[in-house]
Parts: sequence; C-alpha cells; structure tokens
Amino acid sequence: MACLAISLQPVNGPDVLLQTRSWFPVSRALAAVSAFRLARLHLARGKQQSASAASSSASLDAIGDDPLAAGSGQLVVGVESQYRVVYRLVNSIYVLGVTTAGSDHASPAVHAFAVADAVNQAVSVIVAACRGVDVTPEKVHRKYPEVYLALDLVLHGVGSVRLSQILATIHGDNLARMVNSSPDAEARARGADSWPAVEHLAQDRHAARDGFSGASFELPQETLAAGDESSSNIAPATTVATGDEPPPEEAAPVEKDPFAASDLINNKPEEALVGGFKKNKETALVVADPAAALAGLEVTTLPPAEATKPTFIGVEGFEGDYGGIEFGNEEASLAEAFEGFNAPFGGGLDASEFVTTTKKDHKDRAITGLELLATSGQPPNAATGTPLENLLVTKRTEMTAPELFIAEEINAEFKESVLVRVGLKGTIFLRTLPLNKAAGKETEFSFRLEGTSGMKRAALQSNVLSNLQNGLFHVRTVSKEEPIPLLKYSFLPKHSPLPLRMRLVKRHSGTLLSVMIQYASNPMLPQPLSNVTFIVKLPVDPTLLNVSPKAVLNRAERELRWHISDIPLKGPAGRLRARMPVDQDSKDGELEVIGMVKFAYQGPFTLSGIKLCPATEGIARFNEVGHTFSSGSYLCI
Repeated sequence: MACLAISLQPVNGPDVLLQTRSWFPVSRALAAVSAFRLARLHLARGKQQSASAASSSASLDAIGDDPLAAGSGQLVVGVESQYRVVYRLVNSIYVLGVTTAGSDHASPAVHAFAVADAVNQAVSVIVAACRGVDVTPEKVHRKYPEVYLALDLVLHGVGSVRLSQILATIHGDNLARMVNSSPDAEARARGADSWPAVEHLAQDRHAARDGFSGASFELPQETLAAGDESSSNIAPATTVATGDEPPPEEAAPVEKDPFAASDLINNKPEEALVGGFKKNKETALVVADPAAALAGLEVTTLPPAEATKPTFIGVEGFEGDYGGIEFGNEEASLAEAFEGFNAPFGGGLDASEFVTTTKKDHKDRAITGLELLATSGQPPNAATGTPLENLLVTKRTEMTAPELFIAEEINAEFKESVLVRVGLKGTIFLRTLPLNKAAGKETEFSFRLEGTSGMKRAALQSNVLSNLQNGLFHVRTVSKEEPIPLLKYSFLPKHSPLPLRMRLVKRHSGTLLSVMIQYASNPMLPQPLSNVTFIVKLPVDPTLLNVSPKAVLNRAERELRWHISDIPLKGPAGRLRARMPVDQDSKDGELEVIGMVKFAYQGPFTLSGIKLCPATEGIARFNEVGHTFSSGSYLCI
C-alpha cells in the first residue's frame, strides 16, 4: 500500500498542512495525525504506563527505546482502525507519512519503505521552500501554495528527475510551470521520446508495410510481347540466306501498342520528316508551303485592323485622348461593378449606430433660425454707410467682454464599412479684451462646463485656469493679443459622435480597378455639413479615368478629389465612383486605395455636446462666440 496522507505537524502549535489522496477520507487522516500527537506528548512526558489504548499500542509497536526522541522513525497508532505513521523531524516540524498498519503486527516495516521514500521527498520539498534546514511554520506559510502543490505530486509518486525539477522551480513565478512542465522529464532525461510523439510514425510504417505486401507488379502481355520482339531484332543473325528457304509466313496481326512510336518516324529518314521545310544558307527554317504546314490545325480568325486602333474617350472634366478602352455606357457599367451596394452601406447600416439615440433639446436657446441670422451682424439701427458698403464690408460687433469658444477635432478610421477606431479631442480658448480697453486690468471670471459625461481625460493651463470642482472653473489672466488655450480634453470612443459615416469599396478585376465611396451624414447633427472634400489616393497615375460625378485629378500627388457643397442630414447615401485601368493584374495581389474626407463647421454648437454656461444663473461675465469642429485623420481603407 502506498502513502495515504502527508502532514506537517509543528512541535508546538496546530498542524500546518494535511494532504491526502482523493479516495482516503480526511477524517481518518486527521484521527491518525491526532493520535500521533497524543502519543508524542505522552511519550515526551514519560507517561507510557498511564497512556490511553492508542498510545499503549503505539508504545508496544514502536521500534527502539525512545523512537520519538530520535530524528525519524515509525509508529502504529489507533485502536479500532490502526495506521502506521512514518515521521521525520526537521528543525521544529514533524513530516508525517500515513498508511495502513497491515495485518501482520510482527513485521512492523510492511509499508515503511514506500512511505519513508515519500516522507524523504516531502522533507526535500520543505527544505527547498524554506531555503535551508531552518524550517519554521512561518517560512512554510510564505510558500504555502508551492508546498501544497509539490506535496500533492509527491503523494501520488514522482521520480528523482521530476523531483529535482520541482525543487528547482519552487521559487519561480508560475505555479503551473512547476506542476505541468515535467510529466515527461524522466523520459527526456533518458533520451527517449514520448509515445504520442512517435505513434504516428509506427502507424505510417504499418500502413506502408500493408500496402507493399498487397501490391502486385505484373506486366501486361503487350509489354512482354514488345520486349521479346525488340530482343529478337537486337540479337545477331545466325543463319545465312541461301535462296532455298521457304517464304516467311505472314504473322497474325497483333494489336499495336498505343504508346509506341508511329511508322512514319520509324521508317522514314530525317529528310522525309522535314516535309515542306527547307534550309537556306543561313541555316534558318523557312516555310515553303504555309497552307500545307497549317493543314489540320484550327486557326483563330484575327480581328480587323480597325479594332486595334485607340478610341477617343471624352471624360467630363478632362481633356485628351486616353485610348485603349471604351466606356460606352458609364452609368450601366459602374452599376454592374458595384451591384448590390445601391442601398446605404449595403442596406441596414446607418451612421446613427455610433451615436446616442436621444435627440438634443434645443429649447434652452434664446434665438434660432431667422432671428439668429437677423442678429448675426450689427443691429439695424447701428448700420451706417451706403448699402454697397454694407454688402462688401463684413462688420463685427464690438468686443465688450471676454470671449470663450471651443475648437474640436474628430479622427476616425473605417475598414470598408466597419469603424475601426475613433477619437475626439477639443480645446477651450479664451480671447481677452484688447490692451487698449483692458487698461491694465486682469481678466477674471468664472464659468460652468456641462455635458462632460463622456470625457476621458483633460489638461488645464494651471497658471490661467483653476478647477473649483463640480464643473466650475475660474479664469484669471492678463490681456493678450492671441487666444489663450485654457483646457484640452479628449472623449471616450463610445461617446464620440461621428458626423459622417463613409465606406470604401474597390473591385480589381483583371487589369481594371473600380473604386466607390459611399457616405451618409449623421442625422443628429445640428445642421448639415457643407463644403466637404473627399480624397482618394490612387495606386498609380491613371492613363484612362472615368469618374462620376465630376472630380479633379492631381497627377503629381495621384489624388482624386470630389467637392460636395452640401450633405443632407437624412436621405439616401451619396456615391462617388471612379474606374481606371492598371498595369497590375488582379492575380498578382490587391492594390492599396485610401479614402479621406475633409470638412469643417462653425456655429453655435459643438460636436461633443459640451456647453459653456455662466457660473450663476442670469449673470454671464463672458461672451460665447461660434464654436468649430473639423476633421483630422478621417480615413477609410
């Protein structure tokens, strides 16, 4: 019987660890360990005569005069269920190995050798964990997980090679490496391969042996007959013709080998095989009779000469003869190249998927629509000069208080129609009063920042702006000519609204490359985007180009630009298409095409929804001017 349980029992104090096999009850292991503790205490106090039945049987079965006083030994404990405990004292901790006592009490070492080996391995584990023989419960507790797992392996049996690896990795960083890295360590130490590694080789060898044993190499009769005929022709003639021999009998017709050479090659000389070809003085072959040489061959009819001439292509916005390919019906051909993509982004996709579904409440605005347009310039009663001067000169209201405005930049990257990454960053600027109006006074006021729930991080210019908590900020600075950046911030990707959703689709068929950009505006924008520029980076400088709608080609930069004056908030997705021939065939790999977009907005709203409010209701010590947001790196690959 192997070792059933391993325990670490200090001389004074509770047990440190008890590790048992899965099928051995823990209660019995605790009974054996507790009985050993009682026996040890009774024997240490010299009460062998008055010990209990468990300790009496232990003293009778103990080996030696005082076994527990020595550094190691064995002891049989228990009354009804007896167990043999093999122990070893290391500094102040007993390492105990528990097994059954056996039916033959006369031979106390029935199971002692198997358990003693496990106890010695456990001693090596705790000595390695404590980095020496100074073993204490405190040091064991520091490496308790490593000791627990190592003793579990020792309890189930390990060899010397694997034990050495466990001891070497007990102070490593990974417990799984100590437990799982050495199941085949002993096989590797002997230089042997594990059976799963070589099992497929044995299977391949058995399959090859079975295949060769069942293979037959019989030759067909036609091949044997051809070989006999060839050998008879090669053998020298042993008889001399005298003229009296009977005529040779005609051999029966034999079926010819389909793979044998033809009679034309076997019986005719080389000159006859040349046929209608003859050699000139320069030893070059010329055709004497082309019709005879091409007899029996299928000759493809060549197209007429007019088909090889280049065709003039008139592309809107371009001049010149691009030649070579004709685009007769550009609308139909472009629709065929992108069949199935007529719906916005292939159907079902909308730019509102990446923004919140709640609409912005604009009731807090004092003026909207025509009233804002009417009050954008000077008041009507303040206008002076002729009507022509009022039209040609842009007049601006006089600055009466410090001004705050926000400039934001949106960055996005699409892979076809999937949003790969997005980022929004912005800056709050302060424009102070001019030096002549400030009269040496400092600009000082407070404001409140709202709509910052999606903000990821922010940085303040501490010498100008102070954070008063709860969204309140205080500004104090001297007058300057240039706008002062007060606060820079960035938004979380999931809270960054997309003003424009775009998709790049390309089709490379043979040597023809077709590119299309689909775009749709965010319906939650305060007003439509205007003056938007779409840019496509072409892989090569095109010699022939077909675009829809009109575009501008920059051959130096190999860029194709579309200018869209206005993108509606709702409606079908817009499409920009281009087609061009390229030198590279579609079999040689994909061509890289990159789409970009540039846009800018200036008005009373921000893209992120952040608002600048006065610190106290009804009292605003600053003016809020038009905010801006623009595109940064807005790509589609």
